[in-house]
Amino acid sequence: MKEGIHPKYYKAKVICTSCGAEFETGSTLPEIRVDSCSNCHPFYTGRQRFAQAAGQVEKFNKKYGLK
Repeated sequence: MKEGIHPKYYKAKVICTSCGAEFETGSTLPEIRVDSCSNCHPFYTGRQRFAQAAGQVEKFNKKYGLK
């Protein structure tokens, strides 16, 4: 490997701005702030809602006269 051409690699602290969770990872930045993490994101927590999608399907079927 060539000397002096690679960025410095840190043990980075990742901080979630939504829930305040913190964990460590490797990065070229010493600190990373994210909007949502696996602790608070609806996809990972199982709290996502599909009601809106169901309403859109019903609206489409009503608009085009489908049963």
